Amino acid sequence: MTRAEVFVGIDVSKARLDVALGFAGELLGIAHDARGIVELAGRLQKLAPALVVLEASGGLETALVGELAAAQVPVAVVNPRQVREFTRCTGQLAKTDALDARALALFAERIKPPVRELPDEQTRQLQALVTRRRELVEMLSAERNRLGCVPAVLHREIRAHIRWLQARLKQRDHDLDQMLRNSPLWREREDLLSSVPGVGPVLCATLLAGLPELGRLNRREIAALVGVAPYPHDSGTMRGRRTVWGGRAHLRAALYMGALVGVRYNPVLRSLYCRLLQRGKAKKLALVACMRKLITILNAMLKHRTHWSAPCPIPA
Repeated sequence: MTRAEVFVGIDVSKARLDVALGFAGELLGIAHDARGIVELAGRLQKLAPALVVLEASGGLETALVGELAAAQVPVAVVNPRQVREFTRCTGQLAKTDALDARALALFAERIKPPVRELPDEQTRQLQALVTRRRELVEMLSAERNRLGCVPAVLHREIRAHIRWLQARLKQRDHDLDQMLRNSPLWREREDLLSSVPGVGPVLCATLLAGLPELGRLNRREIAALVGVAPYPHDSGTMRGRRTVWGGRAHLRAALYMGALVGVRYNPVLRSLYCRLLQRGKAKKLALVACMRKLITILNAMLKHRTHWSAPCPIPA
């Protein structure tokens, strides 16, 4: 008689790990600290579950995922929105940490999300730098907006903070540049990406840190992963408007800025943009199409390891 597969769900909070050993199985409550993580990894290694699933929790899950992977326990980190919508489909409206852990165990059993390769230490450092740069940009924007609506007595303090944020942002840009240039693999990939008009150092770093799948997937998969793939909205004889949905928002924001530059300086994107406008498409829709075209080009370039080559002009 073969032993039944066990699917484990873990709800991660700052102080506690709620673990469900199967949807209807045992519930564990473990302290979320170094000792608790090691204890849980050892217990799951002996149990040998088919899959462990937990939600992305803003970095709180990183140490646990690393420990489970080191113990050779199959673990998948999933988007909380997917689990939330799955739970609603089951009719569960109540929410507690224990119920969330059981929902994750059921999600693991029914959906079986793929176990993805974990980033190495260098990639995690690059991701941390890119995230911190994005946070600095957001804080800088907030302070500049605040400067226009506060009493004059606070202007000096806010301007001093803006100068400090600008200095930190400049330092983070320098750190990103050095990290990319000190890695032979990243330097090669950056050289390929930056050869495309419209792709600057920030977009390069953002893609390298947040889109390791670039160059490994086909054009439809990479567009869906970023969130620039148009999805149909049809029913019966009704043909609805195609819209983009999901994906990785921070990548989409960086790609949007690249497309804005690209429609001015990249002949391929400029041609596509003008052609769509002539057909009566809205400017924002045309820009999204250019974003999709740009990520498709970058994906093909990394897949085939080829530099950008401007299209030959058509003779009159």
